[in-house]
Amino acid sequence: MTHENPVTAPQGGIAMSQRSTFSGRERQSLPYPQGTLRVSLVIPAYNESAVIARAVAEADTALASICPEYEIIVVDDGSTDDTAVVVEGLQVRYPHLRLLRHFHNRGYGAALASGFRAARFPWVAFTDADCQFDLRELASLLERCEEGVIVVGRRIGRKDPWLRRFLSWGYNQLVRGLLGIPVRDVDCALKVYPRALVRRLLPRSNGYFVNTEMLYRAVRQGWSIREVPVSHRPRAAGRSKVGLREVPRTAFTLLRFCWQQWRRRKPRRLASLPRPPVVWSGRLSVPAATSAPRPALPPASESGHPTALVVPPREAV
Repeated sequence: MTHENPVTAPQGGIAMSQRSTFSGRERQSLPYPQGTLRVSLVIPAYNESAVIARAVAEADTALASICPEYEIIVVDDGSTDDTAVVVEGLQVRYPHLRLLRHFHNRGYGAALASGFRAARFPWVAFTDADCQFDLRELASLLERCEEGVIVVGRRIGRKDPWLRRFLSWGYNQLVRGLLGIPVRDVDCALKVYPRALVRRLLPRSNGYFVNTEMLYRAVRQGWSIREVPVSHRPRAAGRSKVGLREVPRTAFTLLRFCWQQWRRRKPRRLASLPRPPVVWSGRLSVPAATSAPRPALPPASESGHPTALVVPPREAV
């Protein structure tokens, strides 16, 4: 059996998200789980050769028990190890597996965006390649899916180190307080989007700010978010790519994003002030007081333009 060739991601920049909402016709055409479920699962991977085979196997087993039609999209984000080679070998065993490759490392957010664009089925889910989630619990998220609703997981009993849990708690407090996102675990890597909706929320961020950015835009556009508790496991193998140096970087990105959103929503006072009447003559403009008479223009020259602009003095009081 021959397997399909891996698809290469385009070299263009990040697609700009659209802030427009769905029209009535688009709302009626949104898919929701009545009868047959069709799911695209996106798995971004960077130097995950030690664990990617297990991640694919667990994803295929879970999705096969949930829905008859599905695809698993592994996005190799410019790995320097054998991640892509391992996935290519797995395509013979798993016919629902697709491989998307970046020529160089572009970031977690860019990998998710590429996977979202490549998704072909009505429901788009994503998870990480570290096997910290039991993907059989994806069924509980899909049960709560409906038109215009994003379903996100919330990690219960996290198995991460205490410092990472503390930093995550602080970050979630900032996100709720500054941006008003109504979830308690914004970075949980188990979420389900309607495909028609995720195309309107494609992120601009290439890094780990991607979850915050997409959920904020969903809230601003008026879409609903449902949070479902999910179990959490230790990383199966390999090393986490989220180090302590990502903490100040993501915090700076959050503050800059908040500043940009505040500037866009800041009212412009000068634009609402009334403007004085303006007297036009050729290319000259002179603000005129409401009580003063209009200026008298001298006869035009042969070229048709006034030779001078004469403004009569005010009357003595």
